[in-house]
Amino acid sequence: MFWEKKLAQWAEEVRSKADLPARLVLWSGQQYDFGHFAAPQVTLKVNSASALPLLLTPSLDNLGEAYVKGKIDIEGKLADIINISYSLARNTVTSAGKLARVRRYFTHSKSTDKRAIQYHYDVSNEFYKLWLDENMLYSCAYFENGDEDLATAQLKKIDHILTKIQVKAGHTLLDIGCGWGALVLRAAQKFGARCVGVTLSQNQFDLATARVKAAGLEDRIEIRLQDYRDIQGQFDRITSVGMFEHVGRKNLSGYFRKVHDLLADDGVAMNHGITSSDAESGETALGGGEFIDRYVFPDGELPHIGLALQAAQHGGLEAVDVESLRRHYAHTLDLWAENFEARAEEAKQLVDDEKFRIWRVYLAGCAYAFEHDDVSIFQIVCRKAGRSATTLPWSRRYMYEKPL
Repeated sequence: MFWEKKLAQWAEEVRSKADLPARLVLWSGQQYDFGHFAAPQVTLKVNSASALPLLLTPSLDNLGEAYVKGKIDIEGKLADIINISYSLARNTVTSAGKLARVRRYFTHSKSTDKRAIQYHYDVSNEFYKLWLDENMLYSCAYFENGDEDLATAQLKKIDHILTKIQVKAGHTLLDIGCGWGALVLRAAQKFGARCVGVTLSQNQFDLATARVKAAGLEDRIEIRLQDYRDIQGQFDRITSVGMFEHVGRKNLSGYFRKVHDLLADDGVAMNHGITSSDAESGETALGGGEFIDRYVFPDGELPHIGLALQAAQHGGLEAVDVESLRRHYAHTLDLWAENFEARAEEAKQLVDDEKFRIWRVYLAGCAYAFEHDDVSIFQIVCRKAGRSATTLPWSRRYMYEKPL
């Protein structure tokens, strides 16, 4: 009786405020509608009473946990499911006062970072191949015209980065967090660079090494299983794509200082990373950050772009160009989510049900977050601070030149 009353009150509150095309169905068959409709777009099927406390405080973290643990099943188009989830969180959690957004910090020792990276990236190479492009680029693509397919947009992303930092034949290039090796392969093959790529993921290291060998580029590319803090030497160009999210807000100045120390005096570096739109806590909205930390990216921390730029300056780097790619990442994630849905049955053969559910809602949920400015992404081109202004280009025109 207690739960029935609570559920009825909740449904009425949402129905009056948001009028959502969604229905809640209990294991007993009891139904509660969150709006006025002929047929629901989304149906939440509750499998056990243990889901009810989570549903009645439906932060994205609680809703995600209920789904991941199989306490609820959800029927409907994936985009509708994500929209309804955000609406339920926004119209229920915030009506009782804003969800606490406590700034979280993590240790980020070399051992904990390695465990976190391997948890996320070592699911299996076959799993990632299902929904990434053929070059296995797991970062924001660049849709120059907006109508490119994923594979084309990913190569354009690499070319955009390498053109931005003016890579020339013979340059040494370090790629921090090199993934499965696509950027260093492109830099060596198309731009003539001599490259080092580092990763903490064993699966990425193995495949990237194999790809370098298959391309006959072992004399121009070295792949290392190495923490960025252990890298020695200096490089003409440095790239870091989708890596600094794992560094930790407290460690950002030290991270950029390491980039500074590895960069040649006349060198150029580029950091491509996700940022929070919340300048105070650095968290993502409505409990999304807690879900991602628990199930997707352990120990991940997103800085605001302002904090990232400040940390770069503290680390001895001058930011000479900053570009937002938020629209590009929203579209990239939409395409990944579509690929994932299209190959869902194959994915279920590679991972258990919980992991499948995690990735399903993670990809689609992130697409929504980038679309609605809960998070963003920036490319920051840097050089060592204090250099003469006469060494800077007069315009950004060079960034859009086509590579040979």
